[in-house]
Amino acid sequence: MDMNNFFNDLQGKINQAIESSPAKDIEKNVKSMMTQGFAKLDLVTREEFDIQAQVLAKTRAKLELLEARLAELEAKLPPQ
Repeated sequence: MDMNNFFNDLQGKINQAIESSPAKDIEKNVKSMMTQGFAKLDLVTREEFDIQAQVLAKTRAKLELLEARLAELEAKLPPQ
């Protein structure tokens, strides 16, 4: 038996042992509990966060332009 077959066989046996052990059930339970916990926290995905960051950046840029335009218009008004 060459080393490659030995390691493949060993990996298969380890996978079988894990699948039939209580560790697999614990892993499933922990994942389930974490998923439920995260759902209660009302978190957003990274994609949603990135989109909102882009919207905010555009809004800030537009606000800066409007503030500059307002300053120009106010400067053109005659003094009161």
